[in-house]
Amino acid sequence: MKVLVLYCDTGGGHHTAALAMAEELEKRGHDVTMMDPLILAGKNTAGIVGNSYIKLVQHSPRSFGALYALGEAYEKLPVHSPVYWANGRLAEEMEDYLQVHSFECIVMTHMFPAQILAHLVQKQCTLPKTILIATDYTCTPFFEETVCDYYGIPASDLEEEFVSKGIPQEKILNYGIPVRMEFTEVESRAESRKKLGWVEGKKYILLSGGSMGAGQLLEAAAVLRDFLNVNQEYRLTIICGNNRKLYEQLTERYDSDGQIDILGYTDKMAVYLKATDIFITKPGGLSSTEAAVCGVPLIHLSPIPGCETSNAEYFANHGMSLYVPKPGTELTEALDKLCDEGTCRKMVQAQRRYISSRAASDYCDTIDAL
Repeated sequence: MKVLVLYCDTGGGHHTAALAMAEELEKRGHDVTMMDPLILAGKNTAGIVGNSYIKLVQHSPRSFGALYALGEAYEKLPVHSPVYWANGRLAEEMEDYLQVHSFECIVMTHMFPAQILAHLVQKQCTLPKTILIATDYTCTPFFEETVCDYYGIPASDLEEEFVSKGIPQEKILNYGIPVRMEFTEVESRAESRKKLGWVEGKKYILLSGGSMGAGQLLEAAAVLRDFLNVNQEYRLTIICGNNRKLYEQLTERYDSDGQIDILGYTDKMAVYLKATDIFITKPGGLSSTEAAVCGVPLIHLSPIPGCETSNAEYFANHGMSLYVPKPGTELTEALDKLCDEGTCRKMVQAQRRYISSRAASDYCDTIDAL
């Protein structure tokens, strides 16, 4: 089967979820094409949109939160959103692309391409079967402006929320958020640590702001530095992603610190998650799911306002993480709680109870059935 996987580079999660689907589809012998449909507007458009989003959440997360809140208010109006009409400008280019390239199924891990296709549905164009997969633990604004054959949602207990926003219940697949195979492969903590060259007998904390290096990492690092002074058996690894400025700031402060290692971007995130004792991060939907699939005690820092707030609340309410909106005053207490093995064990058990590691496989079972 020829399958088109569409995503947008507004943060790493949508792309990574798309890669997870492509990986499983190719494993089953399907012919897969991956694409950010914004490139149909010109070679530089996708990069401009993605970089603009990243800069906004890195430098002014409150502004992004305000835009998200505006979107929530706007979707209550009986008219289509400006986002819907903006994406509709690519409908003609997408129609031309699909006429030249024949596909039997289209999988999407971002709402934007689904809105483009919604315009083609309105024009009564013939389309292959379509699946839109949500990558956050909430129904984000304008999700209901799409017209797909199936909708993948992160968890069964979110079904009511998606239905209340206008998603037909009979179209919902509550399989979860797809993660890449490297996160689902079983590997012991000792094996992972050996790969990283970590010292036996030490305990490790991993601090990350996702691919964007977003969140209050500087403030969290300062609190963790004090924690390390008291708890000499711990070591800290900070992953800055693609945030060069953050990397330089942290290197300037902690480069000579024997208990702290600072990294930029890494393609070994699965190994780091399986090796660490505690993971501290902003509550991205994909990165949180990866951590839960790996079974890592998890602390969520202050989120990018909007869908990440919902992610943090969902995980905390289900016992899968500790939510720390104010790391300066609350992070130490959370760390003290996770020093208790019983607390960590219960958290990992909750992660296994509520988060599926088979999401990509389950979606592909549905695609195979087509």
